Amino acid sequence: MSRVVRGGLIQAVLSESATSSIEKIKQSMIDKHVALIARAADKGAQVICMQELFYGPYFPAEQDTKWYSLVERVPEGPTTQLMCELARKHQIVLVVPVYEEELPGVYYNTAAVIDADGKYLGKYRKHHLPHCNPGFWEKFYFRPGNLGFPVFQTRFGRVGVYICYDRHFPEGARCLGLNGAEIVFNPSATVAGLSEYLWKLEQPAHAVANQYFVGAINRPGTEAPWNIGEFYGTSYFCDPRGQIMAEGRRAEDDIVVADMDLDQIREVRNVWQFFRDRRPEAYGQITAP
Repeated sequence: MSRVVRGGLIQAVLSESATSSIEKIKQSMIDKHVALIARAADKGAQVICMQELFYGPYFPAEQDTKWYSLVERVPEGPTTQLMCELARKHQIVLVVPVYEEELPGVYYNTAAVIDADGKYLGKYRKHHLPHCNPGFWEKFYFRPGNLGFPVFQTRFGRVGVYICYDRHFPEGARCLGLNGAEIVFNPSATVAGLSEYLWKLEQPAHAVANQYFVGAINRPGTEAPWNIGEFYGTSYFCDPRGQIMAEGRRAEDDIVVADMDLDQIREVRNVWQFFRDRRPEAYGQITAP
């Protein structure tokens, strides 16, 4: 019997000007996503992921300490707790990208993973942080992730997370595969330009190299006052052969839904024996300082 899981990706244009009060922006985006999650659940989605830093703008477009006030504890914070309630209500798994506070002044770019019974399962902290012009000043806001590459056993399969810039680094994507991931979500905030070509190159390559499904979520729209570029959306699912299964609209709100047969993972791995034939004893140079 096939193990078919319906996945959902939510991409959402900023619903309140980035020049509004932080409290107003945050509440507006949370309210918007509550409605979008309900719509995704109505479409039959069982495992749903939102975009990077979903409840605000992509604030690393500037360096300003005011954005530190967006941080929350995970899982104790109000957003994670709300998402636990929604997961329980809709009987869905949620991947929730937030701005996490560990201690005052110690902050992470994080995604919480919540099971379909509303139980918080754990979190992933973004490892690789861009700090470059124009408009990606993440080391001002985040400490590099320190929780490894966890995979979470959910009601609907084994879920891993890789966040935005992480996707340029194949090592963590391989670790997620070795840790048993069946679906890897990559919530992102990516603008048009060089990265748009890579958007549909790197993540299908991760899916092929590690033989799992990938759900790639990109923020849509243009965010003033920074206007660092168009967040082009086009979120998608791809299968373990690297084929794109479903794709979202460009630069506007969308819910992308795809049915993933998790038994395809075994089928593909029995043909392409990448995990059997890898040679980790030969790769020491990768982890050398």
